[in-house]
Amino acid sequence: MLYKGLNKQDTFSDRLLLFLIHFAFFLKVFKNKNNTETLQKIYDFNFRQLELSIREIGYGDQSINKKMKDYINLFHSLVSEIHFWDDLDINEKEKKFSIFLENFEKTDYLIEYFEKYKENLSKKTLNSYLKSVSKP
Repeated sequence: MLYKGLNKQDTFSDRLLLFLIHFAFFLKVFKNKNNTETLQKIYDFNFRQLELSIREIGYGDQSINKKMKDYINLFHSLVSEIHFWDDLDINEKEKKFSIFLENFEKTDYLIEYFEKYKENLSKKTLNSYLKSVSKP
């Protein structure tokens, strides 16, 4: 479903981009003073895992640093672009997505998907998503 608008075979970068969009909406929904520390831990964990994944692919240390910088900058751009998501009309949302999803021919179905995703997130508490995750 997520890849139906992709105009080529999906790649690690395509999959990562969709994950980062999910993560940006997750942070947007749950960002408040009570969740700051927990969300920071989740953020740190996700980017540590991303770095490990890049290492597993076989990139060298110098390449990993550049890739991580690129992915972190991309993520922060995503967060900035969706910050006022609720105030945007459908055309503006499509423009925001087209900035990042250049390999996708269509994004209208993704806008609908992420609207539902955001709505589902907002129906639960952050704790409800974390309760099954064991603490180290």
